[in-house]
Order: sequence, then C-alpha cells, then structure tokens
Amino acid sequence: MSIHNNCGLHRVNIENLAVYDGNEPIISNVNMEFHCGELTALIGKNGSGKTTLIKALLNERPHTGEIKYFDNNSNQITTHKTGYVPQQLAFDKSTPVSVLDFMASTVTKRPVWLRVKKELRNSIQKRLDDFNAGHLIDRTLGELSGGELQRVLLATAIEPMPDLLILDEPVSGVDINGLDMFYKKVTELRSKYHMAILLVSHDIGLIKHYADRIVLMDRTVIAQGTPNEVFQTEAFKNIFGYTLKEAENNADNI
Repeated sequence: MSIHNNCGLHRVNIENLAVYDGNEPIISNVNMEFHCGELTALIGKNGSGKTTLIKALLNERPHTGEIKYFDNNSNQITTHKTGYVPQQLAFDKSTPVSVLDFMASTVTKRPVWLRVKKELRNSIQKRLDDFNAGHLIDRTLGELSGGELQRVLLATAIEPMPDLLILDEPVSGVDINGLDMFYKKVTELRSKYHMAILLVSHDIGLIKHYADRIVLMDRTVIAQGTPNEVFQTEAFKNIFGYTLKEAENNADNI
C-alpha cells in the first residue's frame, strides 16, 4: 500500500479505557491502538461493548482511561477530524428532505429552503458520483434503499476529509452486492487518503478480505492482530464456536 501524507494523524492509542453504567462497567481495561492507512475491524457478539467503545471515541459516553492521538513524529496532538457513519439514521421517512438538502445542511449554515448554491450542489454531486450515487441527489431520503442511504452517509462523512473514519455496523440489512460495493469504496478511501478507519461489523468473510487488523471484544479486548492471527485464537473460537476454516465457510452465520 502506498503511503500518503494527507492524514495529520498517525495512530490512536486507547489506554485502560472503561465506561460505566452507574457502578457497573460496560467495558473495562480496553487497550488497543490503530493506525492511519489501516482498516481496523471491531468484532464480538452483541453486547460485547463495540458500540459503547465507539461512543466513547466520539465523546458521546463518559469514560475513564485515555484516548491519545499521535502524528507521524510520535508527538501527541489535540486536534483531528473524525467522520462517522452510524448503523442507522433516525428520521421520518415521510419528510420531503432530499439528499442534496441533507448533505448541504451538514456543511453550511445557510437554510436549505433558500436553495442550495450552484457551487455547493456541484461539490455534492461530485462526492456522490465518487460513490456511484450521483443519480440520488434529488431523491428524498425516504425513497432510498438501505445500501443507497449508506453510500449517501459515507459521502457525507468525508466532508471535510477526516483523519479518522468510524463506521458502526454501516451495512446492516444491505444486500451482498451493496456490501461489497461499500467495502470497496471504504478501501479506496483508506488507500487514497491514508486515513484511519475503525469499523464495527459482523460480516466475518468480508472483514477477512478487507480488514488490516481485527480487535475482538468481550467487554474488554480479548484478542487483536491480523485477521488470520485473531481467527486462529482460542478467544475467537470460544466466542463464536468456529475455527478459522469454519469462519470462512460460515460467515453469514456470525
């Protein structure tokens, strides 16, 4: 993979992170790191703490421990840009908000009912074209399929271009063709802009194909490494009941 200097962030270190619900820990003693130019996948059973960790990274959940960001010279930095694609977008499907209006509202304070300026429309059109979604620009959000909506959300999350892109089960309910297209586009972003990508997913087969690293969680980190390394651990087998070969043959069952 070629190395680019677009990303001002080099790595993220998570040290002894914990999130509590009252006095009860939801996740605890989480230690991991991930790097720009890599796609790191968080995996684990439902309730293992993956989304809680994501919310801590987004400062949506109070936490203890430290999250540190470093540049290419190993200097700690305090500012970075994060993009986020949620599992689902909560909205009223009967609301006549177009893709153009939605995307414009994320980058300008100008009320969209005053009409989107031509320059901004052209910029949004180009971003959508990059995700094979240019034809959706004037459709309402409620008209979109699951795969179409996720492509729109991904195109929205990269303006401005982030150093860290967080994807929380972004293709839940999307068909296999939509899954493959989504992962290919994410891989293109990683390679072109050398950003760090943290992905929560249950799609073991696609993770093995696209991820550089895997972090296996069960309320803490119980294994991390390359896909082959993690899939061969006892921790993986204990959680999922699969060997590496069985995981490859039964990806849809996990």
